[in-house]
Amino acid sequence: MHRKTSSIRIALFALATVFSAALSAAELTVADYTAIQQLYARYNTAIDHGDAEGWANTFTPDGVFAGNFKGHDALVGFVNNWRTNMSGAARRHFSADLVITPSAEGATGTVSTILVDLATKPASINGFVTYSDSLVKTAGGWRFKSRAIKSETAPPVATPTAAPAAR
Repeated sequence: MHRKTSSIRIALFALATVFSAALSAAELTVADYTAIQQLYARYNTAIDHGDAEGWANTFTPDGVFAGNFKGHDALVGFVNNWRTNMSGAARRHFSADLVITPSAEGATGTVSTILVDLATKPASINGFVTYSDSLVKTAGGWRFKSRAIKSETAPPVATPTAAPAAR
């Protein structure tokens, strides 16, 4: 009987642990959701206005952007390079379809972003990307731990085929 009771206790403990982790992952408040939305807005505003420090500060100190830029100095360097060598000064980010999901570490987020090139007349769409993010709550508020980017492109336009010759 003692073994059966011990087995039941172990099973109940395991279930409680699993449910506890699931519940803690689901505990984002309305204030958390609002703060995360503001983080996304600050990110776009900072890069669009050339505020490299402000943009880097949307990340954790060891945050990673696009898998290549890790840490504050590398993030600041990215924005400076984006502005001067990649026509970033003339581009603006417009994001939509933000989905925030609680996670054990904080939250994950995905968002679609259109890059608009203001240097063309009229302004034109320069690109479309999807970001996949890992978010953590720090003493300074919500921050990106990592951001992955997937460039989206339209499928090639089908070339019309000539109609078969009439017989």
